[in-house]
Parts: sequence; C-alpha cells; structure tokens
Amino acid sequence: MNSRVVVLAVVVLLVGSLPVGVGAGGPSQTADSPSAAGVDIGPADESPASVGTSVGSTASSNSEDVLSRTTVLRHRQDDPDTFEVETTVRVPEAVTALEIELEPGATVEETAGVERTDERTFEWTGNADEVTIRYAMPAERRGSQQQGDGSGEGYTFVDTGDWGVVAVPDVSLFYRRTAPVGLERTVRVDGPGATGGDIAFFGPVTVHERPVDGGTIRLAVPDAATLEESPDAVLSALADARDRLTVGARSDDVFMVAVPNGVDWGSKRGLQYGESDAWVVDDATLDERNPVWLHEYVHIRQNFADGTEVDPAVAWVSEGQADYYAGLLALESGATDFGDFRSLLERGEREPYAGGVLADRSTWEHPETHYAKGALVYGEIDRRLRLATEGDRTLADVFRTLNARDGPVTEAAFMDALEDEGGPAVRAVAERYTRTAETPGMWTRNEHEAAFGRSVAVFEYGLGSGPIDVADREWPRWSASTTGGPDGDDRTLIAVPAGESVTVPSAVANVGEREGTYDATLQVDGRVVDHRRGTLAPGEDASHALSWTPPEPGEYDIRVGSGRLTAVVRSSSSVTVREVQVAPDRIEPGESVTATATVAAAGDRPAAATLAFRTADGVAAERPVALRPGETTTVDATLWFDEDGQYEVAVGDRTTTVAVGGDTSTTVSEELPGFGVSAALIAIALVFVGAGVGHRRS
Repeated sequence: MNSRVVVLAVVVLLVGSLPVGVGAGGPSQTADSPSAAGVDIGPADESPASVGTSVGSTASSNSEDVLSRTTVLRHRQDDPDTFEVETTVRVPEAVTALEIELEPGATVEETAGVERTDERTFEWTGNADEVTIRYAMPAERRGSQQQGDGSGEGYTFVDTGDWGVVAVPDVSLFYRRTAPVGLERTVRVDGPGATGGDIAFFGPVTVHERPVDGGTIRLAVPDAATLEESPDAVLSALADARDRLTVGARSDDVFMVAVPNGVDWGSKRGLQYGESDAWVVDDATLDERNPVWLHEYVHIRQNFADGTEVDPAVAWVSEGQADYYAGLLALESGATDFGDFRSLLERGEREPYAGGVLADRSTWEHPETHYAKGALVYGEIDRRLRLATEGDRTLADVFRTLNARDGPVTEAAFMDALEDEGGPAVRAVAERYTRTAETPGMWTRNEHEAAFGRSVAVFEYGLGSGPIDVADREWPRWSASTTGGPDGDDRTLIAVPAGESVTVPSAVANVGEREGTYDATLQVDGRVVDHRRGTLAPGEDASHALSWTPPEPGEYDIRVGSGRLTAVVRSSSSVTVREVQVAPDRIEPGESVTATATVAAAGDRPAAATLAFRTADGVAAERPVALRPGETTTVDATLWFDEDGQYEVAVGDRTTTVAVGGDTSTTVSEELPGFGVSAALIAIALVFVGAGVGHRRS
C-alpha cells in the first residue's frame, strides 16, 4: 500500500581530513510518517491539467543538505508500449559517492554524469552536482499484482495511445555522505496529464481539488472518461471518509484518477498503488454496497499493510478491512441502507468463502475469501468490541495502533491490540473466527443499532499553550511569511537541528456528553510518532508533552489534532560560524570564561544546528540554535580551565584562545578534536534508499 523509504546504513571508518562544519554529522535514517485532525470541507475547485502536474516530498529544493530526485514522465503516443522517463538527481556537497539502480524493464537511452556498472546500475562520476538518466519503461501491466488477490488477467496499467495510466517507476539510491542528508522526490508529467507521484495519467484531463484540513484531495477526470458521479460528490465522499476514519496515516495529498472503463480491466474496479494514489473506473457509483471509491481510500489509510513483510496469518485484514469500512462509511453517510450493508457482509456466511480459515490461506477455496469472509469477521470483531466497551472503543482504535507501529504487523500484535482495547473476551472472539473455519452470522438491524448507535465521547485535540522544546530548551516559532514564504502563508514554522528531540505541547478536551477514552497523538507526515491515552469526563481537559526526533533534513508536517506546525529540519551546514570570542581572554586557573559564537543562516532557508564548543578536552558544551533566512545571532557557553596555559576554543571552523594563569608559554592542543587535517577517524555513512510500492484492487 505505501511507498516506503528503506534505509541501510553501513559505517566506514577512514583516516584523513574532513571539512569542518557546525557540530558533528553522523549516519541518518529516513522516516515514514499520521494525523487525526478534523476536516474543514471547502468547495471543490477544478483546474484543467493541459500541462503536467507535479508532486513533491518532505524536503525543499535547492538545499545543500537534501538529495533531490526529479522524475519527468513523457507520453509516447506513437509508441504506447512504452513511456519515457527522465530522472535527474541533484547531489549535495555532503554526498561523496552515489549509485543509482533502475527498476527492471528499464531501457536506457541517454545518461549524463554517471557511468554504467551493470544492466540497471549507474555510478556517479563526481564531476557534476547533477546527474541525469533518460530511459523507457513498459506501459502495460496485466494480471495479479499481489499473490492471491483474485484480480484476474485484466490490465493493471495500460496505454491506449490516446491516453494511458501508468505506474511511476522508482529508483534505488546508494550513497555515502559526511553529514545528514534528506531526500526529496518530485514527479511531473511533461505534457497533458496528471500525477500524484505513484500513478500518472497521460492525456487531456481536468483535475478537481478539495482542500481538507491542510491537505488536498485531487480527482483527475480524463476527457476520455465518463464519470458516473459528479466530481463534487466524489470529493465530498472522500473528504467525509477522511474525517470519519480517525486512524492516523492521513496523507496531506490524495490523488485519484477516474479511468475510462472501455478497456479490459478484468475483475478490477480500482487499484490503490504507492502511498496515496489510486485509480477507479469511471462508472463506479457511491451508492453501491461496497463503493470502490471508498474501498481504495481505506487502502490509502492503511500504513501498516504495504504488501511487504506482512505476517501471512494477518494478511486478510487489509482487504477485509477495506470492504468493511467502505460499506460502513457508505451506510453512515446515508448513501446506502442497512439492507445493502447486510448483503455485503452476508457473503462471508456462504461457500466458497465460509469454510476458509482466514489465518491460513492454503485453506481458502476461493481467492477472494479475505474480501468476503474477512469483511464479515472484521465487522463482527468491531461489533463485539463496541459492546464490550459500551461504545467507548472501536476497531478504528486498533487500526490506529497498527498504523503507528514501526515494524511489520504480526498476528500477535493484532491480537494484543484487540485485547488492550476490549479485553480477553474480544481477543477470544477474534481468535475463534480467524484461526478456525467457524463463521459468524450477520447481525440484525436491532443488534446493529445496539452496538453502533450508542452515543460516544467527543474530544477536541490541538496544540497546547506551553512552549515547544528542542533539546530541552524553549524554542522559537515563526510565521512562514516571515521566513521567505509567500505572503498570506499562515503556517507556523520551527527550524530544528537534525537528530535533536522536539517536544510539542498537546491539549485535549471532552466536549461531549459522556465519559470516554481519548487518544492524544503527535503525527509527523501522517504517522503517529508519540501517543498518550486517558479518560475524561464531560467538560474535563488534559495536556501532554509529546516528543519526536527528526532523523534527517527535510520539511515535516507536525500535527496534534487541529493544530499544525511545519518543522524545517536542517543539518549543521545550514549555519555558518563567523567569529568566536572569549571574555575575559585571560583568567586564573579554576575560573571561567564566556565563549561567544557569532553565527548566521547559510542560504535562503531557515537554518538550525547544534553548535559544539570544543577545547583540548573535547566538546565542552553544545548549544542548539535556530535562525530565519539571513538572520545573524550570537550563542554563548561558559567554559572552565583549571591549569596554566594558553587554550584554544573552537566552534565550527573558527577558533580563539584564552590565557590561563601566569605561565601562558604553553599552547594546549594546536589541533582540537575534530579539527584540522589530522582529524582521526571520520564516520562516513553508506545509505541505501529505495521504495517498495504496495498496491491493491477493489
């Protein structure tokens, strides 16, 4: 389901020199990232996409601490079997070696700045700060993209010549770097078309947009398509689903294409591919018992199930969950009635689905057992959980817990989460219906009302009134418009050094009419990174300090409920040390001096770093600093010296001296640790960045 960034870090120890920046740069790791804020639904806007559209990732371009990759796609109407891809990688100064590996099926046509080392592998020559590879990729894909998904032999992606819908190819990057480096990915279509970054459409198309709580849902309607529903109705349904599914993993931008239904899609009515992209056939409606628009949207929200490293015993959850929530969301929105919802889940009571053991695919008589029986069992677990907790907890809470996991989801993790929310009895129900062939019966309308019609506690979440702390220090926040952003940009920014802990105040209030359990979450780029749970009576409130440590440079969206921040994470190279002074410059042993560094933001973006004040004994003090573009400030630290001598103090690549006692004829440490041409062992990280693209069909 998700286009994930995978990192392998290998430390190589070298003897030699390294240009000195501010602080120390170590190996970095990339991170995925959730939100559960409310949705403000505005009017649907539309814009003709007569030129290609683009999508970017977490880092800003033209940054010296970001490895940026731009992919340009071009339609070949005269050769619809393939489409053209041009990948350009801008290499920042901190990267010392780079290897690029293309996807299978790539036919390379032209390169610049790289040398070929294998059929699909290229090595950066180091002669330029930008490399380009132009190649062709097959447009057509058929059949099952996921073992046992029952997708038949129809197209998954296709190009008819007049139009095409294709999978955006990815590349793997292996690189060595001397300081933390972020990753930026930008994709655009050159010519008529549109893309969300993982799926691209070629041909004349109109893109309709709906702003939703800091994000955007985009619906691409090709001229060749005949959309059964109005664009506004589809966008409204997706925005409503976004609001109801408070399960984390809410991408800021969702991209869906209404593909023409005049080609052989087999049994597929839709496909979710990559992180937040999907296509749906143009004649799909919103009043179906299992609306494919909602089914694919649920897949977009499944951060825990990306098709890789999924425990086979719990793999059924992905499709069972998507069918169940698509039906439930349609029912709750009024698009369908209980009879439609009941008929959707009743499929699981009948053969050839009922006799399969969900946790053991080898027992399935039909490859779509996880859709039919999976939806029924998932719904029964949800119903039992609601009853056991008097409506306080639902399976959406388990969904959120699974989304927040860093590693693969196992059956044990799923069962543990169920027991945490509903107790041993709910776990026993889940084990009974997933580990055996026993099948629950569909519940009645009255039973549905008893479980799903209960009033629930209503909570409001947001940023607290306390300060934001970075490295245990109160931290400044700025308006984006005061840091070089466009006029009218009301985002709140913080500039943060990579690797330092960020603590954000959160607030929660029970504004409903019954006591309930709340889940306060800190979400970064759609992923829950910290979480607190508690119980509040009506009218009560609570506050929590939630923390996150940014792994690498880039731009990150931080959310606590309806509160939102943008964190610009920078490496040490973003701050320039202009001068270092000490006062007084002569002291007696045992006395202290104040060392002051004058620093400035390098470049036209906010800057942040952890300044290391060094003496002969090593790092004597560290001070984090944040600067607006073009800003200069001073940072100081108190240093003590116990013996006679003349001592060197350094911050970054600037030094000064302090005289201690009467005998200052001896200079202590002409080369401070981490400085000069004889710096000892320098750690350089070898990093692999790739993307495993998940996918589903309805």
